[in-house]
Amino acid sequence: MTITVGDKVPAGTLMLAGSDGISDIVMADRLAGKSVVIFGLPGAYTGTCSTAHVPSFIRTMDTFKAKGVDEIICVSVNDAFVMKAWGEATGATAAGIVMASDPDASFTQALGLDFAAGFVRGAPRSLRYALHAVDGVVKVLNVEDNPGACSVSAGEGLLESL
Repeated sequence: MTITVGDKVPAGTLMLAGSDGISDIVMADRLAGKSVVIFGLPGAYTGTCSTAHVPSFIRTMDTFKAKGVDEIICVSVNDAFVMKAWGEATGATAAGIVMASDPDASFTQALGLDFAAGFVRGAPRSLRYALHAVDGVVKVLNVEDNPGACSVSAGEGLLESL
């Protein structure tokens, strides 16, 4: 079942690669008492993800902060080292975006926002989405109809929905 506005973000653990190795992000803890934006995308280093989706959140970071958003988290079904390298390559990490790995797609599947991507031989990937959660409860959820599109799930698209 797909998550909807008013639902609690499901429990799950994402991964981060840092200078000290891999660490876990326990989403329930990370979202507690905070205003957080989570955006998901089909894959690191892929076309629309690299040229449109991530840059849209870099551009809008200050506006989100001004609206009281504590943190922006990018989630992709890639390993933590790939997400770290991609965050550095795109400037997302320097901008303050948390580049989180969902290596087995368990968090993405718990959201109900996964699809079988033919380009990775049917392995699960994330639909392109952006959500705003306050204290772990979804207040806004924007999901693209097509994983190649980036309008309602872009930083600007989510800002318009806040």
